[in-house]
Amino acid sequence: MGVIPTLVTLLGIHYQNAALTEMCLVAFGNLAELESSKEQFASTNIAEEMVKLFKKQIEHDKREMIFEVLAPLAENDAIKLQLVEAGLVECLLQIVQQKVDSDKEDDIAELKTASDLMVLLLLGDESMQKLFEGGKGNVFQRVLSWIPSNNHQLQLAGALAIANFARNDGNCIHMVDNGIVEKLMDLLDRHVEDGNVTVQHAALSALRNLAIPVVNKAKMLAAGVTEAVLKFLKSEMPPVQFKLLGTLRMLIDAQAEAAEQLGKNIKLVERLVEWCEAKDHAGVMGESNRLLSALIRHSKSKDVIKTIVQSGGIKHLVTMATSEHVIMQNEALVALALIAALELDTAEKDLESAKLVQILHKLLADERSAPEIKYNSMVLICALMGSESLHKEVQDLAFLDVVSKLRSHENKSVAQQASLTEQRLTVES
Repeated sequence: MGVIPTLVTLLGIHYQNAALTEMCLVAFGNLAELESSKEQFASTNIAEEMVKLFKKQIEHDKREMIFEVLAPLAENDAIKLQLVEAGLVECLLQIVQQKVDSDKEDDIAELKTASDLMVLLLLGDESMQKLFEGGKGNVFQRVLSWIPSNNHQLQLAGALAIANFARNDGNCIHMVDNGIVEKLMDLLDRHVEDGNVTVQHAALSALRNLAIPVVNKAKMLAAGVTEAVLKFLKSEMPPVQFKLLGTLRMLIDAQAEAAEQLGKNIKLVERLVEWCEAKDHAGVMGESNRLLSALIRHSKSKDVIKTIVQSGGIKHLVTMATSEHVIMQNEALVALALIAALELDTAEKDLESAKLVQILHKLLADERSAPEIKYNSMVLICALMGSESLHKEVQDLAFLDVVSKLRSHENKSVAQQASLTEQRLTVES
């Protein structure tokens, strides 16, 4: 019925009237929770009015009320940008500056609210780019100064802000070239022993995002990021484990030397195998599997494969080939094909007891399997022929029927691989 624009107009006219202002804020707080209302708020000048009101408020309780309206509104990307343009960020930075050394409960709460809201504003792509200003922006510089601070809340907000700024390659490259990695590593170092879990998680998130652009990987490896991250291997906190795994996986992407070094690190591989069984934490379990596979795929090293066999990792890669995520299935099959090509003798028993051949038969017979899964399964079947016991399993399972059907597959690569596999199976039998 158009209540929202009416109230926003009222607030603009009567912002001197404390009682009316307060009633408007209570109403906004209740209205702002609805998704549909956020869109309506975005078409008013709510951002300007709220910032104008905010600048006027000295009392903690009143500011608190304004924050309670701003937080749900700022979940909308259009409103995020409007709030940034209306100058909310400068108000938030001012609060942080005023409250950072206070130990009064109200001030600590306000510092947390202000820095959390600041991070929320950075979740919008446009508002984030506007505040980054090519890495020269005053806001970006101020956020950087939070990372070495002694206040945990500011360290956390600073690391989360960097993780948000690191959402596109240009920003990531600029930040790495300007020394952000060292700042984050120093921060992690301060939290190794009995550290603050939320700060660890945030700093690792930032490093993971920074490691995505190809040009950053070698620079970050040279700066010693893997060593800094590996200090958290003993962490019992799933969120920290999850980010640690993601960071390492990003760092070794197409970096053969780093992948080999990590893949020969027996402590790491044993921990990965342990986390591959973390049934309660699907995220950690998935990331551990993906890192195991990545170590093999990027290093293509016999030593890495031997380390993984020795630590009992093969069965997890075979299970990963049955994942419901095609990307994970594929990563597993490529890693297993490398194992079969480079170290079949070493891995033979483990592949057998993990029932790899039966799984491949299922994947090829299943009509829902993606073309790349069918293709890589056939490549793997051919590679397994080098082992007597696995070869026998392949013969016992009538693979020829399944494979010959795939010769007429609509995907050219699959059809070609089916012909090759069929020839191989016929010759070998």
